[in-house]
Amino acid sequence: MNLDNWNLILEVLPNPHILQTSEWAKQKQAVGWNAEPILINDDDGQPVAGALVLTRSLRLPIIGSRYSICYVPRGPLLNWSDSSLRNKMIVTLETYCREKKAIFIKIDPEVDLGTGIPGSSDESENEPGIKLTEELAGNKWRYSSEQIQFKNTVMIDLKGAEETWLARMKQKTRYNIRLAERSGVKIREGTPADLPLLYRMYVETSHRDHFIIRDEDYYLRLWGMFLEKGYAVPLIAEVDGKAIAAIVMFLFGKKAWYFYGMSTNTHREKMPNYLLQWEAMKRAKALGCEIYDLWGAPDTFTGEDNMSGVYRFKEGLGGVLHRTIGAWDFPTKPILYAIYQHVLPWVLNLTRIIRAGKIRQEVE
Repeated sequence: MNLDNWNLILEVLPNPHILQTSEWAKQKQAVGWNAEPILINDDDGQPVAGALVLTRSLRLPIIGSRYSICYVPRGPLLNWSDSSLRNKMIVTLETYCREKKAIFIKIDPEVDLGTGIPGSSDESENEPGIKLTEELAGNKWRYSSEQIQFKNTVMIDLKGAEETWLARMKQKTRYNIRLAERSGVKIREGTPADLPLLYRMYVETSHRDHFIIRDEDYYLRLWGMFLEKGYAVPLIAEVDGKAIAAIVMFLFGKKAWYFYGMSTNTHREKMPNYLLQWEAMKRAKALGCEIYDLWGAPDTFTGEDNMSGVYRFKEGLGGVLHRTIGAWDFPTKPILYAIYQHVLPWVLNLTRIIRAGKIRQEVE
């Protein structure tokens, strides 16, 4: 099937994700991926499971021949408690991978292993997620060393009154929201004309916090396309009319995501990021969302993970930790898969070094 009506189908599938939309497919097509939706219908012809599959051709060093890899970002989508349906989808993806003669297919569905920090009083397990990992491992799938998306995340329940949200927050978070308001921080909704400004702040943020981002065209195309469809809302924090921080919130179905945050070094003591998140929660609720995904949490909770500080910020907003099964690979060409796994870290490191140099130039 094609992508024309794919979003309408997504909306009736369980837990639809923004990374499974046709807009995300178009974004990835612009950087070299092919995209194809897979759909499973029930006996009445109604969609019950689906997956947007991205496929990319690549040339492996030494071997020289071209091969392909397949990836289902934050999918597939289905009722994972239905053993018959999940079996059917997994077999469908395995068959698809073989037909494409791909080295492997990767999935990272949003299926919880549990919530809360392991070993804490708030920890709970999710039986379908545990069962799924057992079935994948028993059917020659491998837990992937390449986790493209965050394995864990923090989600905020937007149902109920704003007073309920505030009550769930840490006291320090509530204080910082009020501090930003008292300090003259104002939040406005961004427009397409603001996107270059957001990118410049994003470059400054990446340089300061030591992470790698893509080039400007990638983000302007991504933000612009989702903004035009009503699937993204930029929020900009200003002091005396000057932008000091911003976020880009994405929305689809009844869920919102905090994917991108950026800030300058100016007026950081005024805590604009706290007020931005508070405003994002209110905007998401007004637009019909019931969940706000803060997108990203540590893999481990010993305090040594580089996401630990970010996690404390997100936890302070009243979010609940969700631990998912992570990414799993099904190799159809085990030898080539082993070569790919060996070569990939070297390629990624080289890419990061090159991109880090370009970011330094942009900042300077």
